[in-house]
Amino acid sequence: MRRVPAVPPPVRLELSGDRLAASLARLVAGAEPHGGLEQYVEALKLKGTAFREALLAGPDPLATLEPAVFGVLCPLLPTVRRWIGRWLERPAYDALRGELAELLDAIDEPASTDERLARFGTGLGEDRHQRWVRDLAAEVLHNVDPERYPLMTRWIWDAAANTGVLREIWFADDASPQRIAVADDYATFLALREELSGYLARQGFFRDMLYYVDLLCAQVYAEYICDQGGSYLRTDFSAEPDPLEFTRRLLGLDGVRAGNGRTRLNTIEGRAAAV
Repeated sequence: MRRVPAVPPPVRLELSGDRLAASLARLVAGAEPHGGLEQYVEALKLKGTAFREALLAGPDPLATLEPAVFGVLCPLLPTVRRWIGRWLERPAYDALRGELAELLDAIDEPASTDERLARFGTGLGEDRHQRWVRDLAAEVLHNVDPERYPLMTRWIWDAAANTGVLREIWFADDASPQRIAVADDYATFLALREELSGYLARQGFFRDMLYYVDLLCAQVYAEYICDQGGSYLRTDFSAEPDPLEFTRRLLGLDGVRAGNGRTRLNTIEGRAAAV
């Protein structure tokens, strides 16, 4: 019988309501020319459906998951897609598929999340130490089961680097906290989502809360990217005049076409695929 770790105690977060209000206002205004936030919510739902059908559908989906199929999903993972190319060819792909199978084997046990994230990538050689590997695990968990697993990528919160959405919305009297003593573990990400869900509910958002939380987080960090001149992940992003360009890219929604709700993806090989 698999051992299930105890659920950690609640995490207390100090967030800035003023910063959240400003980012939410800019998010809503920026989405209006493209059909409103609802279009982005539908795109996030479609993204999740694609991951679930590929990784969870059927009795043993990972055993038959081909590189070409997983390769179509990779452009939806902004901090992963640039680095994962060599793992989409056999025999390297088989090692990656094994890691994904182990990660998802305990999908119904969120209490073991930190343990599984720490173990993910052990079969990927030296690449296991690359930061995108943990982001891959976090993205997969979130996309296949967003209710159990909040978005836990490093741009949400990276305790070692002291960067991410959490830092940008952290409340501090001097408005510039030097170091936030909060771990980047499952309990923290869950607490952050709960806090942001409560904030959005007070602003009149009641449906599709999980997706609006992701959009707000992306908007917060997109503003940080813009403030830094696009220096963070410069190899993945390039400056654009569209106010929601970075917001979409952080969520892997680069391919959303305004007005029709369609998603068009570029595969690792550069082929276009409509979803």
